[in-house]
Amino acid sequence: MAELRREVDPGEAGLDPVALERLDRHFVRLVEQGRLPGFLVAVARGGRVAHLTTHGRRDIAAGLPVEADTLWRIYSMTKPVTSVAALTLVEEGRLALDAPVARYLPEFADTPVHVGGSGARMRTRPVQRPMLVRHLLTHTAGLTFASYHAHPVDALYRAAGLESSVSPGADLAETVEAYARLPLQFEPGTQWNYSVASNVLGRVIEVVSGKPLDVFLAERVFRPLGMPDAGFEVDARQAVRLGELYGEKADGSGGIEPVPGLPLDGRPRFLSGSGGMVAGAYDLHRFMEMLRRRGELDGTRLLSPATVDLMTANHLPGGSDLRAFGSRPAHDHPSKDGVGFGLGVSVVVDPARTEAPAGAGTYGWFGVATTIFFVDPVRDLTVQFYTQVRPRSSHTAFPALKRLVHEALLE
Repeated sequence: MAELRREVDPGEAGLDPVALERLDRHFVRLVEQGRLPGFLVAVARGGRVAHLTTHGRRDIAAGLPVEADTLWRIYSMTKPVTSVAALTLVEEGRLALDAPVARYLPEFADTPVHVGGSGARMRTRPVQRPMLVRHLLTHTAGLTFASYHAHPVDALYRAAGLESSVSPGADLAETVEAYARLPLQFEPGTQWNYSVASNVLGRVIEVVSGKPLDVFLAERVFRPLGMPDAGFEVDARQAVRLGELYGEKADGSGGIEPVPGLPLDGRPRFLSGSGGMVAGAYDLHRFMEMLRRRGELDGTRLLSPATVDLMTANHLPGGSDLRAFGSRPAHDHPSKDGVGFGLGVSVVVDPARTEAPAGAGTYGWFGVATTIFFVDPVRDLTVQFYTQVRPRSSHTAFPALKRLVHEALLE
């Protein structure tokens, strides 16, 4: 067990303690209003934690508090970890960014692309360009989520039993084969659509490495970086530190109630590279530090500086952002303005247009249970926030977090 601790006074790190108190008060109010069970927020500069606050409950019914070593279902924050794992294989020459996915997963060799219609009247044609490994990392592969309800291909995912991105009872290989039997939503590389692509990438990692995804991540990411609680399951000792998962009530009251979460008591049959991980704040601090230090941490080099630079650069054509290049209507939202996408992380490309203040080049990602991390390389800043609430619409906590952290910067 490892626990995140404050290492330096805020003022010494160029942070305003009064503004940080405002940040804490904002989220404390949400707990008092019954909108969050509790939270953890941590802000570090130059690798040293200058602000760490825990408040509220990790389990309301049991009366258990949020603590520095609380474990969280990080859901889609798994995607950057899967991306880093894939990039280690790229550096070894075992995986190529511009190789067709079908080289590693032959089931994608004949996947067609949607051209019109829906349901039984859907029209498809062969793709004109192959889906590349790079497209999986940038979410431009033509894949989708069943939950969007925005395109006829989304409906095919639901009809195939992929509402939760996994075929019931299937493992990762079987689920990826189910994806490959469905048409692509668009020609690979022509749009951005957040999707099941990281699950496909996880399966590519398994095929190339010859190891299950959880084993590969443990050997190549978690252990080298010293991330002791990160993984796809929790043991009996960890289970008592795991936060309960809540969802917003359907009555519009803003209240929350317990909802089913990832089954973590035992190794899951489905190892999701998209959203299967559990971790603590200490684990993600270590992961962010590796990225902030451009691939190295405590003498262990996981990636080269050039690879981290490549990962955290915008890969959308012409410097475009997620709103302009994103498939519509799913991504026509102000939160996508000024934000591009790298290899598994979002990247701020135009701070003047972002929904909340953010420095140019700031990168990171978030999870559906209202967890987020981001790294601002210009300000040498890392931020992470955790609670366990699945909202019914957008994550309103994130813009406020970014604004309040921005207000705390003194230099």
